[in-house]
Amino acid sequence: MKKHPDVRSYIKEHPEDRPAVIAKATGYSESHIRKLRGELGLPSFKKEAPLVNVPVSEQVTFELKEKKLKQDKTVTEKKNRELASRLEKLERELGVAQTIKEVTVTKIPKGKVRASHATAVVLASDWHIEETVDPHTVSGLNEFNLEIAQARSEEFFRSVVALITAKQKAIKVDTLVLALLGDFITNNIHDELMEGNSLLPADALLFVQNLLASGIQHILDNTNVDIILPCHTGNHGRMTQHQRIATEKGNSIEVLMYHMLADKFHTNKRVEFRIAEGYFSYVQIADFTIRMHHGHHLRYQGGVGGLYIPVNKAIAQWNKGRAVDLDCFGHFHQLKWSGNKGFVCNGSLIGYGPYAMSIKADFEKPQQAFFLVNHERSEVTDVSPVWVD
Repeated sequence: MKKHPDVRSYIKEHPEDRPAVIAKATGYSESHIRKLRGELGLPSFKKEAPLVNVPVSEQVTFELKEKKLKQDKTVTEKKNRELASRLEKLERELGVAQTIKEVTVTKIPKGKVRASHATAVVLASDWHIEETVDPHTVSGLNEFNLEIAQARSEEFFRSVVALITAKQKAIKVDTLVLALLGDFITNNIHDELMEGNSLLPADALLFVQNLLASGIQHILDNTNVDIILPCHTGNHGRMTQHQRIATEKGNSIEVLMYHMLADKFHTNKRVEFRIAEGYFSYVQIADFTIRMHHGHHLRYQGGVGGLYIPVNKAIAQWNKGRAVDLDCFGHFHQLKWSGNKGFVCNGSLIGYGPYAMSIKADFEKPQQAFFLVNHERSEVTDVSPVWVD
């Protein structure tokens, strides 16, 4: 306990208090208090009487003083702890401040920014151009008809041009891989589709063919990139009741469309169509290899891990035959990217429909996939959706 700064004055102010009481109040010993009382000419107490023999009024006074002293001591101890804590914090802050040196700014030489070269890749699939989506059947989340299909197609190609133009401001982009991955039409492969589709299969094929031709020309007119078009059949464009394996290409009316488009642009040296002969096709970008396919040979039945587990298993098996850096496919109407050495799954142009709602698929707005493959790093960069609504 800290000692009273002027104990003599305190004794004069409390001449009737016993040495024991003053000792507790001032922090000095009883013997020292008795000595000071003598020096001050105050009568000495012959003997400290036990508190029990003191009159009740004096006992009460003593106990109240003692209680107040204890309270004061508790408050003082709390204040001391708080002050000690603050002091410790200030000392730490002061120590940190003393170690911080003056900020030094060093001029960075301008030099040359390392040149970067990339190829743009856009996935186009699952347009289902003639299928109708009544907003009442999907809780108002989507609507799709021929007019909307054309509007979304035009927005898709405008967005592709905008993305390429934006990327060219930072890096060299001279090639576009525009992968046509199938299911551009819904076809009449199920009875329900015959009832709801807006066009018959041949008419739907001609309609989407013209949309694609117009879009390719728009890219040619508004960019300086060369266009490579890997073309794949989907599972909806077939002419058979059931999906074929070995003869899938020969039974797909989408293949006819691809050949007609290739003939349309055959004189343009900036355009190269690559119509797949089998389920897979491969695109080589510098040292980076992409495996293209529609995705309908993948089996996914709503597992906990979503697409990732079955797709990664399939890729691991396929890579035993021919290893690639990336798989690109559609079919599932979900835009997903698993990272480098993985896959890009494309979204759809049609968007959310009754079937997606019935299987409890995730809601997703209509979109397609865009990304860059960096030549120097052999990596995928700038993965982004191409909004079409």
